[in-house]
Amino acid sequence: MTPGPAAAQPSQPSRPAQRTLFVSDVHLDVRAPESQRQFLDFLHTEATSAGALYILGDLFETWVGDDAEDGEPVLDALAALTDRGIACFLLHGNRDFLLGQQFCDRTGCRLLPDPVAMELGGERVLLTHGDALCTDDHAYQELRTVVRAGAWQRRFLDLPLAARSLLASEARAGSHAHTTRTTPTIMDVNGQAVERAFRATRARRLIHGHTHRPAVHDALIEGRPVQRIVLGAWYEQGSYLLHQGGRYELRTLPR
Repeated sequence: MTPGPAAAQPSQPSRPAQRTLFVSDVHLDVRAPESQRQFLDFLHTEATSAGALYILGDLFETWVGDDAEDGEPVLDALAALTDRGIACFLLHGNRDFLLGQQFCDRTGCRLLPDPVAMELGGERVLLTHGDALCTDDHAYQELRTVVRAGAWQRRFLDLPLAARSLLASEARAGSHAHTTRTTPTIMDVNGQAVERAFRATRARRLIHGHTHRPAVHDALIEGRPVQRIVLGAWYEQGSYLLHQGGRYELRTLPR
């Protein structure tokens, strides 16, 4: 007896491609409750269906140490996210470079070095907050060198919390004054610094924040196509970058 044709196997439903999210410059501050509400909503909705969330610096407007009781609802929401098995990674920004191990233990987030290269969708991607690329702003780069030094940070964290908070307020006022009197182009990334980063890491894409100028920039480096994606700030509206199925999309969350 000749066997008949094999029975057709039921097709398996295709799984949706994993979603990877990137945010930067949320600048959470008690004086801006709208930003916090919107970011919490983002963590409770968009982020819960992602495979990973990357926060590329300046999650907080200021962070004077892990012993400060700031942003408790956000810390709780991040902890809930990582408890669900969603990986959450964090880079230091120029405002919250004192985030430390206690914060990570509290939230389940993993602190990454800045810059850091990763493989995403079969290509090399470089992540950075972006301030180190603003090399034309010499005054800021000198300050950055000082405050990122371990000795300076240990001395600062040894101060009473009230003193640290006062110094942070004074630093914010100084930063605002510097921003007001400095030519905007000086505070943007330096083209040669960006090119050096691409050359040194052989990355296909560079993703950063800090400049608050969301955009996608395409270029050629040594005849090789590269792309720089700039994330937006959350002062007036939320925004994030979505990677899914090999595609990148900047999305806004109007407030």
